[in-house]
Amino acid sequence: MIMGDVKSLIAEGKTLLGIEFGSTRIKAVLTDYEYNPIASGSHGWENRLDNGIWTYTLEDIWTGLQDCYSKLAADVEKQYGEKLVKIGAMGFSAMMHGYMAFDKDGELLVPFRTWRNTITEKASDELTDLFGYHIPQRWSIAHLYQAILNGEEHISKVDFFTTLAGYIHWQLTGEKVLGVGDASGMFPIDSKTCDYNQKMLDQFDELIAGKNLGWKIRDVLPKSLPAGASAGTLTAEGAKKLDPTGNLQAGVPVCPPEGDAGTGMVATNSVGVRTGNISAGTSVFSMVVLEHSLSKAYPELDLVTTPSGEEVAMVHCNNCTSDLNAWVGLFREFAGAIGKDIDDDTLYGTLYRKAMEGDADCGGLLAYNYFSGESITGFNEGRPLFVRRPDDKFNLANFMRTHLYTALGALKAGNDILMKEENVKADFFFGQGGFFKIRGVGDRVMAAALNTPIKLMETAGEGGPWGQAILAGYMLQKAEGETLESFLNNKVFVSGKVETFEPVKEDAEGFDDFMKDYNAGLTIERAAVDSLK
Repeated sequence: MIMGDVKSLIAEGKTLLGIEFGSTRIKAVLTDYEYNPIASGSHGWENRLDNGIWTYTLEDIWTGLQDCYSKLAADVEKQYGEKLVKIGAMGFSAMMHGYMAFDKDGELLVPFRTWRNTITEKASDELTDLFGYHIPQRWSIAHLYQAILNGEEHISKVDFFTTLAGYIHWQLTGEKVLGVGDASGMFPIDSKTCDYNQKMLDQFDELIAGKNLGWKIRDVLPKSLPAGASAGTLTAEGAKKLDPTGNLQAGVPVCPPEGDAGTGMVATNSVGVRTGNISAGTSVFSMVVLEHSLSKAYPELDLVTTPSGEEVAMVHCNNCTSDLNAWVGLFREFAGAIGKDIDDDTLYGTLYRKAMEGDADCGGLLAYNYFSGESITGFNEGRPLFVRRPDDKFNLANFMRTHLYTALGALKAGNDILMKEENVKADFFFGQGGFFKIRGVGDRVMAAALNTPIKLMETAGEGGPWGQAILAGYMLQKAEGETLESFLNNKVFVSGKVETFEPVKEDAEGFDDFMKDYNAGLTIERAAVDSLK
């Protein structure tokens, strides 16, 4: 696009903004009305372990959001010489699940409990039995009910609870709403109505009736909205919170806030039946839009929805690249000790490509990347672990391949249930996230793990914030009766380069062999958790 054309669009406010709060980065992407990214900004952040709770403070949230937006605005001015004053539509997305509870005055009652916490086992088990529907530990309703079981003092004061995306949206628009995809990680959804499952709402109310808490569950949940619905506008106070410089004008239409699962589906055009997508970074999850409901509830499988409310089977793993990155960091430290300054692309590229020279089964080496608990394999806590037998093939290639494999070990375990026991079909998975940065490595390993083709598209690198910008555009531009799937196919993904990586037979067989040791060695991981307090 010609520079002058972009300048005019920015000046006229014919742009779309998506901002997503990821685990380690808050990112903003500004696009034109044809969904071409024209500017971006980001802010790095990390969760902290505070009194046994993984959390971000409210200060972390707001300073991070403002810094991210200011960098986006600076990028706009640097590239195009225009201040960012008007925006056509915007939306906010974030890590799903977790627990943010507020009293009637809008005050946060307890520190934000993120998805990463595995402290709700009893609540998860009881609600799963009650509903006949798997309620993972990280779901918001599990956190709420666990707080009730714990007898926490704040529970009687709860007036509203929501996710991180729901909180941001509420603060900037005044609306207590959620996109149905994000809502489906708070409480089970009825896909026919795009609303919370009424039978289960009634069951929960009956369950807590004797507690005399003074509220019913629907009263404290955000309203669930499908993609395309209007979810309010940016208030004057909200504009000032987002942009303290005062340049940004209020009144911007804001689409329903979504979770990172939903924006990942949109960013990879994976909202239709038998489409799948994978987001692999600090955590990893895969999703497949179902042709039919599952035969029963599985503790390893979550049921969420697309931003339009279609049922999705999700395998969510708390751990993916954190331990892998830590090992790469060790090699960086060694390089520095011998006077070599190596950039990230060279460091990661060299080590990742070396891994592809290793044995398909990693030569017998074994590792667990459990920085935190991993519910797929039954762990509430984790201990990163590397172990080998004396006669295993211990070399750099196998070592790196082992850590790439184990980053996907729990994901494979969950997908094996989905595909082998429930016969769920996925024609392919679209991939996004840092795991796929080195072409020919992450994609090849993922194809081997799932024994399914992996597709990567150029625009997927923009990830969730780009997906949220698209959802803002869908709200603004959709024709009457136009579905999200049709909109994506006909207006967003009309062209664009897509690479497909077919599974290599030897790799897939080697990954299966690796998983035999992985499953058998879980007792070693258990001993590490029990022994190293």
